[in-house]
Amino acid sequence: MTTASKTTLPLVGAKPHLDYELVLDCVHCGLCTASCPTYVETGNEADSPRGRIYLMRSVIDGALQLDDNVKGHLDLCLNCRACETACPSGVQYGKLIEPFRAHMDELEPGRSSANLNAIQRFMLFKIFPSRVRTRLALAPARLMQWTGVDWLTEKLGLTNLLPPSLRRMKQMLPQLKPHYGHLPEILPAEGKRRAKVGLFLGCVADALYPQTQLNTARVLQKNGVEVWIPRNQQCCGALHYHSAMEPQARELAAKNCDAFGFSGPVPNDLDAVVTNAAGCGAMLKDYTHLMHDTPAAEAAAKFHAKSRDISEFLYDLGPIKPTHPLPITATYHDACHLRHAQQIFKQPRSLLELIPGMTLVPLPESELCCGAAGSYNLTQPDMAGRLGDRKADNIRATGAKAVFIGNVGCLMQIARHLKAVAPDLWCAHPVDALWASYSGEMPAELKASGPA
Repeated sequence: MTTASKTTLPLVGAKPHLDYELVLDCVHCGLCTASCPTYVETGNEADSPRGRIYLMRSVIDGALQLDDNVKGHLDLCLNCRACETACPSGVQYGKLIEPFRAHMDELEPGRSSANLNAIQRFMLFKIFPSRVRTRLALAPARLMQWTGVDWLTEKLGLTNLLPPSLRRMKQMLPQLKPHYGHLPEILPAEGKRRAKVGLFLGCVADALYPQTQLNTARVLQKNGVEVWIPRNQQCCGALHYHSAMEPQARELAAKNCDAFGFSGPVPNDLDAVVTNAAGCGAMLKDYTHLMHDTPAAEAAAKFHAKSRDISEFLYDLGPIKPTHPLPITATYHDACHLRHAQQIFKQPRSLLELIPGMTLVPLPESELCCGAAGSYNLTQPDMAGRLGDRKADNIRATGAKAVFIGNVGCLMQIARHLKAVAPDLWCAHPVDALWASYSGEMPAELKASGPA
């Protein structure tokens, strides 16, 4: 290997800021292709992980122009990282596609969100990163759902008058439930305290699925965990980072390091920082990489080390067995940022299998992305729609009455596509099922659909 191949190429001229040696890790064996959603759909080699790596390498080597055709194949990637799970050579695909996209955005500022209209950009980068602003923005939609106006506008076809992009955003909204309001900063453990955690609330997840946030805290308490909810925590930064807005993502990460007590001279006493959103969890665990050359690098590394998904944390802690039966047949979808980015596979399944009366059946192509991928279903609606339909058909084929999903984006995407083929199927987070079994409170969705 030449000396040049081992150096990091600076972001000057036409060179992206990535480690060229990571490009050379790919031996083009093709074992990743069956796990790539876009390749499975199109059959185009340039839409596969090895094809995209070949394109990136060719551009870096000067053998290929970074034209619209090349950009199109790179843009179509969901960055689900299923290829990383499948790769026997350990190719770190995420560390290639992210900086390469950032490079394309630097060459054409704003191109990563060029497919979004002004309203969508405002919502994604100004509203969604704030829990409070997101709740306020959803207030009219919540009122329309509660009063039945939403149903009436759908029935009369008035929503078809909306621009397609806004219509898609409206269709992705779940049935909004009452928000829990404000939880105390400290929630005590039930019984003997076994651990203390900081609860990362996120932003969109807290506004769209408040019952899941509340159930997460309750499940932790039930398992003897003291829960601390820092008041000044921020968005994890994933929306910005995946849109090539790295400075904004770093600013949010630094604020979270402060909020959770990782920046001060006195270490906090947390056993973990827990989140129930796979996308947030993957981002928190990427803080070391994001902040590696900043003053907050040490604090970010500490934050990374303590970050845990709720299923990961409970599995390692040793969960208290729930007792109330949920007599249903259910299946489980692997969120990409849980299965592939964090390599969490057996933990959520093991927790669900503790629930008495529940039969957990396998989901075909569970590891294949549903098409949500952050803002992908807005920037690449056609491919996202194809993958969403594919996922919904696979879920319906299981005959399950419920599907459990560990990420807010996946929940929204899958629930939207299930409306057409299985509208009565319960879509929920695993902690919602766990709390139902701990408490005996049968979810309204199951009461309406009847026994399995």
